[in-house]
Amino acid sequence: MSEDFLKVALAAKEAAAELAPLPRAPKDAALRAIADALVARSGEIVTANALDVEKARENGISEYMVDRLRLDEARIGAIAEAVRQVADLPDPVGEVIRGNTLPNGLELRQLRVPLGVIGIIYEGRPNVTVDAAALCLKSGNATLLRGSSSAYESNTVLVAIMQDALAGTEVPAGAVQLVPGLTRDSVKELMRARGLVDVLIPRGGASLINSVVEESTVPVIETGVGNCHVYVDADADQDLAIEILINSKVQRPSVCNSAETFLVHAAVADDFVPRALAALAAEGVTVHGDARVAAYGAVVPAGEEDFRVEYLSLDIAAAVVDSLEDAVAHIRKYGSGHTDAIVTRSVSASRRFVALVDSAAVAVNASTRFTDGGEFGFGAEIGISTQKLHARGPMGLPELTSTKWVYTGEGHLRTDAGTVIASGEAGSR
Repeated sequence: MSEDFLKVALAAKEAAAELAPLPRAPKDAALRAIADALVARSGEIVTANALDVEKARENGISEYMVDRLRLDEARIGAIAEAVRQVADLPDPVGEVIRGNTLPNGLELRQLRVPLGVIGIIYEGRPNVTVDAAALCLKSGNATLLRGSSSAYESNTVLVAIMQDALAGTEVPAGAVQLVPGLTRDSVKELMRARGLVDVLIPRGGASLINSVVEESTVPVIETGVGNCHVYVDADADQDLAIEILINSKVQRPSVCNSAETFLVHAAVADDFVPRALAALAAEGVTVHGDARVAAYGAVVPAGEEDFRVEYLSLDIAAAVVDSLEDAVAHIRKYGSGHTDAIVTRSVSASRRFVALVDSAAVAVNASTRFTDGGEFGFGAEIGISTQKLHARGPMGLPELTSTKWVYTGEGHLRTDAGTVIASGEAGSR
């Protein structure tokens, strides 16, 4: 392990111990100080970000990915506002999840506690640097941030601004750390820092997530890719279905909750598919359709892989299915378990779809774009988990905590005969 990495990891671990017992007020004050500093020093951020954007374009990165990277005054203001919203959220630390008094008189409580040091490995989007730091801080955790090299200039400035802001608060400045280095070696150090890092959260494409899951010795909360579907049922309001489909795909195509496939029930295909193809074409969307979709218009012929792709662009796959059950089977085969939507006027169809689709989020007559911590009222999210252990779906503050059991007695002693109360001071009344 390099000295540079060890230095920031030890600083984070020390800061985590200081941060964990802090009450809400100093954490909220620190978050507001960060938000104010981001706005006040937005010029520095824009200047650094311009270097990243220029380099990205020189390297031939698509404009959709450049958009994820780019920061301007408005986006910085939105990031700062998200930090303030996190400050306004309830503090999960110390929340009693459950508790009772046992028959022997012991008072038992399960409390939320911070995870400790959280490592975040992510791609492209420098807003994640601030979102992750803010959520970790509010939930009592220190964070080690490893963004992509494409955003290194932006991330370096953002972390420096946050550390400077924390220096004037009760929260240790070491609670927010940037993992040094631009090569994969620094990523490997973070993945293998068991004992220094309590949990890793990867955010990015399939290759990044799979690499972290397969190679890390640190426990991982897996965030999945977003191969999201919109299923138009036989009993759908077709005008509404067009609006939901377009919003799901076009509103921001480069993010994980945008739709990548739409499925249409055969009973309405003759009416709906031509309308959908026309509406998508008007928005500049390329449709990768199966043979049944191709019968209604010009599309890119879709093979198996076209239905597995997270396009993150103005591309979408399409298929005609014979039943709701066939739609579900398609989603189970090709989907990523992120978000899948049904458009229907049938209550029974919507209930069956919700029951059968095994995804982190299921939308009924609504865009897939709502699967988001902010839209769910959680504040800025750390990621959207598609796994089933510990956390699933948008991960807000509670998902960044673990628990501890606390039991309180009056000199309770366990014996072979049962519980007795010691006769010392603890047991006196």
